[in-house]
Amino acid sequence: MSDIIQLLPEAVANQIAAGEVIQRPASMIKELVENAVDAGATRIDVSVTDAGKTAVQVIDNGQGMSASDARRAFDRHATSKIRRADDLFALRTMGFRGEALASIAAVAQVELKTRRPNDDLGTHLFIAASQVQSQEPCATTPGSNFLIENLFFNIPARRKFLKSNATELNHIITAFERIALVYPNIHFTLQSNGTEIFNLPSVLLKQRIVDIFGKRISQDLLSMNVETSMGKISGFVGKPESAHKKGAHQYFFVNGRYMKHPYFNKAVMLPLERMIPSGEQVPYFIYFDVPTEDIDVNIHPTKTEIKFENEQAVWQILSAAVKEAVGLFNDVPTIDFNTDSRPDIPVFNAQAPSPTSAPRINYNPHYNPFEDVPARHHSSASSGWEQLYTEQKTENHMPGLFPEESSNELIPPTDSAHPQPHLEDKSPAHYQYKGRYILTAVKSGLMIIDQHRAHLRILFEQYLRQATQHNGISQKVLFPEVVQLSTAEDLIVEKIMPEIESLGFELTSLGARSYAIHAVPAGLDGIAPTEMVHDMIASALEKSTTAQDEIHRSLALSLARTAAVPYGQVLGNDEMENMVNSLFACPNVNYTPDGKKILAILPQTDIDRLLN
Repeated sequence: MSDIIQLLPEAVANQIAAGEVIQRPASMIKELVENAVDAGATRIDVSVTDAGKTAVQVIDNGQGMSASDARRAFDRHATSKIRRADDLFALRTMGFRGEALASIAAVAQVELKTRRPNDDLGTHLFIAASQVQSQEPCATTPGSNFLIENLFFNIPARRKFLKSNATELNHIITAFERIALVYPNIHFTLQSNGTEIFNLPSVLLKQRIVDIFGKRISQDLLSMNVETSMGKISGFVGKPESAHKKGAHQYFFVNGRYMKHPYFNKAVMLPLERMIPSGEQVPYFIYFDVPTEDIDVNIHPTKTEIKFENEQAVWQILSAAVKEAVGLFNDVPTIDFNTDSRPDIPVFNAQAPSPTSAPRINYNPHYNPFEDVPARHHSSASSGWEQLYTEQKTENHMPGLFPEESSNELIPPTDSAHPQPHLEDKSPAHYQYKGRYILTAVKSGLMIIDQHRAHLRILFEQYLRQATQHNGISQKVLFPEVVQLSTAEDLIVEKIMPEIESLGFELTSLGARSYAIHAVPAGLDGIAPTEMVHDMIASALEKSTTAQDEIHRSLALSLARTAAVPYGQVLGNDEMENMVNSLFACPNVNYTPDGKKILAILPQTDIDRLLN
């Protein structure tokens, strides 16, 4: 029997390995820009065509490569960053494995022009599917110029799974921002199909954050800086009032490398948990500078997961640093008044005789302004006003009789298109338990309804109908509010603007990623319009889809979460009755749109067994 184990051809092995490193165009840009940073570049220009599917170009003014180095750089595990395994624990560079260029060359067509500053001529190299097609001298500027075309041209199955251009461009912007936030001293630019998205000159760190995410975030950040024997922690953490349910910009960086760390995220949020509503997050930009031997970055191909040797100690230092930053912000300074030339005010002595007596107020306890009105104000029309006022006060508690007060209704009108279930056995009286649950008797036992989730389901159905039917009712605001968006949010808002307007919003572009909010959906009094817009855009960014129905559902759910009655709000019996009836008019009464349970029924048999 012949042997069955064979060594894979190098081209096939490269394509398989490339799947771990190059997952989408954003992966290419991350690797190429990181290499440019390692090369000492002070300016890096990135340009993409069709969100990187057609072409990606990265130009830097770094140290460049010689002709032989340019050829060797595309071999797998060829690197200038390390020489032995021990160097992995002394890394100060972004890359080190020597896999990025080899992986890119295995799945795309690569054209490279590079020259060292002291060389007269550079080299022009063309590679496709790991095969060198040509290499010749050329005249070019110092640094490197990478042009990557036709990603996954030789792996159609991989190319088929790429998302829409808007989604892929959003991933590119995310990868670009993570690098630009670490190196504010480098001038970065990003263009998409000839349109400039970012132009970030060399500035200080806080200004770089503002340049990326807008001026609005500047006033929300608190500075933090702590230095210990285990390293330095610096950066910015958001004020409690900057908390958002979605879309909070949260970044950890370790020795210039972006990192995901849920454990450290808890260290940031713990000091703020009593200052912000449950489920909301504050933005932060936190930079760790620790000895390289205390961390291990070689545990994941994307290098975003990092192990710390003293993780618990770093957690405590981080939590204390956040607590100190927030504490200094909330500290109330003492006021030292100038006491020079102050008047001499004698101290009051209750025992000493006083030449004056305390003033007395004379009033008639039986006075009634309605009974004692002067005769000249009486008219025949005023007779019987007391009875009329009493009747109106009584009727005012009946819902739906006064249209001018309909904006204060808790529950929107039910939709007759949905058949209402049989509810004759439901008790007309309800009980609210701890401001969270509505208890009502039904034929089979005791029904327990989560009031926030029930209202969320009701509002979701209402807003979804408005979005799909484009009949949202707008309510003009007295003073338009301005919402400042980040670059990624600005790109997505152009795509979902018709859906936002169908819900009842009216937005006008002011330029520079700013929009004026002139109208909001009716019935959302007391809710900040800017927060609603930010939450909806964040939901749309998370979905990253082009399906119209999915966008409608995402926006309707985000708006319903914002407007739903919160836990702790006291409800009257009429409001609870209206909520229960409106809930059972929905097509799904058991679960919220995001899959959380709305109600439960405690069977009568279980109640009887508990009391026996």
